[in-house]
Amino acid sequence: MFHVLVLTYREPLDVVDQTRPAHVEWIEREIEAGRLLLAGRQESQQGGVLITGDIDVAAAEELIAADPYTQAGLVSYERTTFNAALRAPGL
Repeated sequence: MFHVLVLTYREPLDVVDQTRPAHVEWIEREIEAGRLLLAGRQESQQGGVLITGDIDVAAAEELIAADPYTQAGLVSYERTTFNAALRAPGL
């Protein structure tokens, strides 16, 4: 299963940005481990989007809980899970 994780900031951007370095380090580790494939801030600057690798729901929930933004109470998450019936080679 793949997951689209949509983050919505609960605090102003200047407050969120204080935790951004830890958040980015966490994302880089998760990409290296293969649990995340893509990550980025929304164009609106109101949150972000993460696309997971092929992981189960429990692992996706663990990712959400481990995010420094979540731990600091700075974001809410919405998770959409889907079966990747069609994939690019290597996914």
